Amino acid sequence: DNIPGVPGVGEKTASDLIRQFGSIEGVLERIDEVRGEKRRENLRNHREQALLSRKLATIDCNVPLDFDLEDFARRDPDREALGKLFTKLEFGRLSREFGENRDGLSYDAYVTILDEKDLKAFIKKAATSGVLSVDVETDALDPMRANLVGISLAGKPGEAAYVPLGHVGEGVPAQIPLEKCLDILRPVLENDSPRKVGQNLKYDWIVFRRHGVTLGGVGGDSMIAAYLLDPSRLQYSLDDLARQHLAHDTIRFEDVAGKGKNQIPFSEVVLEKAAPYACEDADVALRLVRLLEPRLREDDLESLYTDVEVPLLVLLARMEMNGVLVDREKLAALSTQFDDELQEIEKRAHQLAGEAFNLNSPKQLSKILYEKLKLPVLKRTRKGAHSTDFDVLVQLAEEHELPREIVRHRQIAKLKGTYVDALPALIHPETGRIHTSYNQTVAATGRLSSSDPNLQNIPIRTPEGREIRKAFVAAPGRRLLSADYSQIELCLLAHLSEDPTLMEAFRQGEDIHRRTASEVFGVPPGEVTDAQRSGAKAVNYGLLYGQGAYGLSQQLGISTGEAETYIEGYFRHFGGVRAYFDRTLEEARARGYVTTILNRRRYLPDITSEKRGFRSAAERMAVNTRLQGSAADLIKAAMLRVQARLDRESPETLMIMQVHDELVFEVPLGEVAAVTSLVRAEMEGVFPLKVPLRADVREGANWDEAH
Repeated sequence: DNIPGVPGVGEKTASDLIRQFGSIEGVLERIDEVRGEKRRENLRNHREQALLSRKLATIDCNVPLDFDLEDFARRDPDREALGKLFTKLEFGRLSREFGENRDGLSYDAYVTILDEKDLKAFIKKAATSGVLSVDVETDALDPMRANLVGISLAGKPGEAAYVPLGHVGEGVPAQIPLEKCLDILRPVLENDSPRKVGQNLKYDWIVFRRHGVTLGGVGGDSMIAAYLLDPSRLQYSLDDLARQHLAHDTIRFEDVAGKGKNQIPFSEVVLEKAAPYACEDADVALRLVRLLEPRLREDDLESLYTDVEVPLLVLLARMEMNGVLVDREKLAALSTQFDDELQEIEKRAHQLAGEAFNLNSPKQLSKILYEKLKLPVLKRTRKGAHSTDFDVLVQLAEEHELPREIVRHRQIAKLKGTYVDALPALIHPETGRIHTSYNQTVAATGRLSSSDPNLQNIPIRTPEGREIRKAFVAAPGRRLLSADYSQIELCLLAHLSEDPTLMEAFRQGEDIHRRTASEVFGVPPGEVTDAQRSGAKAVNYGLLYGQGAYGLSQQLGISTGEAETYIEGYFRHFGGVRAYFDRTLEEARARGYVTTILNRRRYLPDITSEKRGFRSAAERMAVNTRLQGSAADLIKAAMLRVQARLDRESPETLMIMQVHDELVFEVPLGEVAAVTSLVRAEMEGVFPLKVPLRADVREGANWDEAH
């Protein structure tokens, strides 16, 4: 409460003193009678503070107030205003509670199709609409393991049909056999016309493909459209998008299937509930696509949507289905190796501490580090305890060997739990491969992310990370090919800033970090030391992410003054970069957003904030998004170009992974040279930059060897 009180006098002691002496004045007049020398000293030294604290805690009852008590009477809330506010703030339950169905969605034209004749009639009519919204109902969230339970289709807003295929239970009517249904739908689903749309259509594409249908004419996705219009939202579920854009509360899955331990599979949901739920999914997705696509055109995002993001969802679906082969035996051996290493670290830690303790116990570790070893307290937890989090341990590791061992223990334990022990459980029982899920609508910069497993976080340079990468292998008779853009963000910085020194370095194929060090430290490139090059590299990449002098000083272990000198020296020799950064921020403040090389937008509402911390964060995002977002644009465009040529010239080559600026392929042995040339040509020629864009391509029996 920011009321200072008296040191050493807490609530209980204060109550006892007031009870004994009657008042604060009584306590202060009779300090000599208070027990405890330290407490008496504190009361003497903080006499004025004690009186001030009472004044601060006393309610002033003499403040003039002009009000009518009736103004404070309880009344009904403005439900419409609250509904809009809660929707804007993404308060799910409250927005549903205070919102209202204002768009007039009706279930009257939703039908359940149980007869082949009716299905043929519906699909014939829907096929003439020009656009067909498609949604599948399944028994699993993982599309690689999901079985079809039903299909919903919508050709016009308000007109949707549900075709149940796998519903079971008492009283469930006869349904069209799965294969017969797919035979009827296949000509329309596989044709480029009508245009297919949906919500998270990548999932549906994979499920259809696993059931023998290749969804053709994929042309729109409500989730992707919403993401491009507002890439900083927390989520893009159909329920949220319907609430935000249609002011409509959808039927949620838990409304029909229950939740928690009482939830039942969708195949057991009665058709009277299942059909409206499924039809609404297709109907709402169609309505959202029709509503959002014109907004994409207005914001000049249509090309990014139709030429990159929507085609990419099909490519990502193919990549997910391709999967990557992992070596079980390698992982098992690695698990044992990591176990042995963790035990050795634990022994060394006990020796360094002079006693046995639980390395995973913050309380025990804190006692060893701060009470026994007397290491400096760098940070406290919310409850006031001495922090033992990872960043603190990294700093303490510079002073003592024990925190260094703890850091290593945590790193290995995390890799073991996250990858070494988890990957075997993710191997698909039918394919023998791991099928990660690529996410297009997570990173605000446009970067792809992956989950189950997250391939982005496997360390590249640590020995443990490299060992894990060795477990990602090529199938017999094939090789892995890794193609990685070299310093793409610095390359884009040279292109966008048009800094002459930076552009010359890229055009001459120089080591950009050595050239930077040469310029900043004023020495010939051949005389640049490893330490100078390392410092220049930190500056190069730090500036891309909006890093200031303090952050650079922490990274390099130098003073803030030295870091400022580094940065000032950089901008003296790369004046075009400073001008570019200034220009970027000026445009961001004027427009409220920044754009990438393919016109992707990121809105920055805090760019003009009066709060310095918020404003600084937005400024860092502005600089970083233009570069990292443009890099995301180029890798996505390159993926599409490469795959198009592979389909024509090397159809047996599989694109299997995308991690940051790297693409990984599984290539037949006899085609490695040709595919290497093909991939390099398409990646380097993806966009006409003012400086050469370089892709490093290597091959090997496993991912580490190829990288």
